[in-house]
Amino acid sequence: MEWKKTLTTKIYANAKLIEGFQIMLDDNEAHSYIVDLAPDLGTGLGASSLELCVMSHAGCYATICLLTAKKMRLELKGLKVKVEAMKSDETGTIAEETFNIQIKTDAPQDRVERLHKLTLENCSVGILFERAGVKINYRVNVTKE
Repeated sequence: MEWKKTLTTKIYANAKLIEGFQIMLDDNEAHSYIVDLAPDLGTGLGASSLELCVMSHAGCYATICLLTAKKMRLELKGLKVKVEAMKSDETGTIAEETFNIQIKTDAPQDRVERLHKLTLENCSVGILFERAGVKINYRVNVTKE
């Protein structure tokens, strides 16, 4: 039996009550965020933890897309990622997401399609959502300058 080396990265997260439903999150380093509930229960000072998950997915797609474009030597002149997520009453969590991705580049369509495919294969948050059974729809619109 052949053993494969697996790289493992530890990621840390801490949550500390500020007051009410305001929670300070940090990563044991220099980054911190406040999550809260909507004003009917909280103060609305920050996004909810579930909203932060959806924002993380959008951010992950954008980051991986930019990194992949750089590796492909594909010049992007603009990138916008908008995500609409649907929370199911049945599951109590995200059941479906729709991505609207705007890419501004002069690259040929086949290169943009490859960029999108590689981005999906390497977006760790997207992989997590897929494995959780979230139905994800992607709309990629390319504009040239």
